[in-house]
This record gives sequence, C-alpha cells and structure tokens, in this order.
Amino acid sequence: MPPVTGYLPPVPSRVPFSDIDTLFLDAGNTLLSIDFERVASELASRGAACTPSDLRRAEAAARPRVSAWAHEQRRTEGDGSFATYLRFTLDALQQPPAAPAELAAEVAAVVREPGASDRLWCWVLPGTHEALERLRGMELRLVVVSNSDGTVERALANCDLLGYFEEVVDSHLIGFEKPDRRIFDAALERADARPASTLHVGDLYHADVLGARACGIHTALLDPFDDWGETDCLRLADLQELAGLFEVARS
Repeated sequence: MPPVTGYLPPVPSRVPFSDIDTLFLDAGNTLLSIDFERVASELASRGAACTPSDLRRAEAAARPRVSAWAHEQRRTEGDGSFATYLRFTLDALQQPPAAPAELAAEVAAVVREPGASDRLWCWVLPGTHEALERLRGMELRLVVVSNSDGTVERALANCDLLGYFEEVVDSHLIGFEKPDRRIFDAALERADARPASTLHVGDLYHADVLGARACGIHTALLDPFDDWGETDCLRLADLQELAGLFEVARS
C-alpha cells in the first residue's frame, strides 16, 4: 500500500470488541460485489478471455491502487471512476489484456448503466447472510455506509440483505462521499451511535479507514487475500471472521 502522509497519525489497530454496540459496513466489496460473470462475458466478447474467479482475485489485488487513486481524486464515484476501477482490475490479472484502459472504458459503459448500479453490484459475497445473522444475534446495530449513486438500498433489497440493517447511508443521497467525515457524522446521528462504541468495516483504506477514523470511529479493513501488507488497522479476511471476533469478545 502506498504510504499515507499528511493526513492522520497512525493509531493502534486494536478494536475494543466488547465495547462496540454499532457496526457500520461498507456495501461494495464488503457485502456485495460486481457481477464478475457478466464482466467476464463482456471481456471475452472483446477477445480478452478470463474467468470470473480470475477477475475476483484481480479486483482484490487492485484495491490498494484503487484506494490511492481515490485518495488523490477525493472521490470513488462520478465520471470515469468505475472505468478506472475496472482498468486497475484488468492490470492486476495474471495475463493483462492489451490496451486495458480502452477496454475498461468500453466494458464499463455497457455494464454500469446510469442510475442502475444495483444491476451490476448484485453478487452477495460468500458467507454474508450467515455473518449478518451472527452479528445481529449479538444485538449489534447494523448500518450501511456506502459511496454509491443512490441505488445501494435497492441493491441490498434485491439481494435480500436490506432487512439486516437499521439504516442505509448512501453518499449520493447524503451529499458527501467517504472519506469526508460528514457522511460518517450523518450515519452516527441516524443510528444514535457514539464513535467510541462504533466500528466501521470496508475495503478501501483511504476512504473507509481514514474517513471513519477522522470521526473517532474504530476501523477494520477487509483483505481477503492479504494484498495490503502491514497497515495501521485491523485486517479481516471476511465478515465471518469479524463475527467470530465479536463472539469471542462476548464469551
């Protein structure tokens, strides 16, 4: 991961799980991921064959680069952002295609329809339902805090996940994107939560970790394939691991 300078000092990665009563969760790549089969099909039709599993692995490997780019741009949404995200993913394939920027822009224009991102972000990450059941069973308040285009609540409903959450905070509707602390302030207010007893979990260090930390919220980073290396926050393989840590703290 590129070094982070001039923003916030490093903090201990320890999370006081026994004190946490509110859990903020990112949506993309935390609960839902893109339809890798659809993207792989579009790539194959353009002569760039790869498997959905290859794409999933490359997407995770690209996250540190995506995160650094988002930090520079101060956004993860907007014109060209998904095409950039897809280009970085293609670059991370074991056999990257030729002209990845042009290919990513072409495929992005097809698969991400304006105002219909819920049709693309529709693959529920393995173990998500089970992990949310475990977390909700511990009487945690569950809240989604996501950079999106106004469709995240619909995407969660389409995937039978919406019922787990007390609130859904969508950056498009709030008017602020992570890492802007105002989206986290809005989530804290909606959930009637305190930063000291709230944990936010997401997949991008610069948006999720630094953004939540600016509000004094505890943080954890999803890193399913150990792509981030050493960081100054807790790293988790998935939400099942997160649920296990809560269960141990409450036992």
